[in-house]
Order: sequence, then C-alpha cells, then structure tokens
Amino acid sequence: ADKGQFSPTLTSKQKLSLLKMLRTNRPAFAIGEEPLRSIIGHDIELYLDVERPYPPMLRTPPYPASLETRKETEKHINELL
Repeated sequence: ADKGQFSPTLTSKQKLSLLKMLRTNRPAFAIGEEPLRSIIGHDIELYLDVERPYPPMLRTPPYPASLETRKETEKHINELL
C-alpha cells in the first residue's frame, strides 16, 4: 500500500493536527473504506505568502461594501474609540 508523507518542515504537533483534520473530514479525502494515502499524479505544492507586498487576492476585500455599510462601519469604529 502506498503511504503518504508529511512535509519535513511540519512539527509533530502540526502532523497530529493534520491527521486529525483528515480523519474528521475523511469523505473529502478518501472514497468509501479506502485508506487515506497519497494519490499518484495528484501531488500539489502550496506556497503561502504573507510577506509584503501582499498578493493581489489578499489586498482586496472579500466582497464590496456599500457606501451605507462603510458609513455605519466607520460610525461603529469611532464609537469604540
């Protein structure tokens, strides 16, 4: 049986956390009673960049706010200050 591998940069705590998430969400990562394992040809490499300058997707709001919403938000922020 093919066994998946963790990135060597993960700590033991991160590996355990990832395993817990995989088991909790098993239907998203395995078919039926098949074991969790790596699938040949489905390797992905993720690079998360949080350094400046931020990627364009991190610089834009998730959805545009209306003028009325922006005014109300500003009002609430000022009340909190």
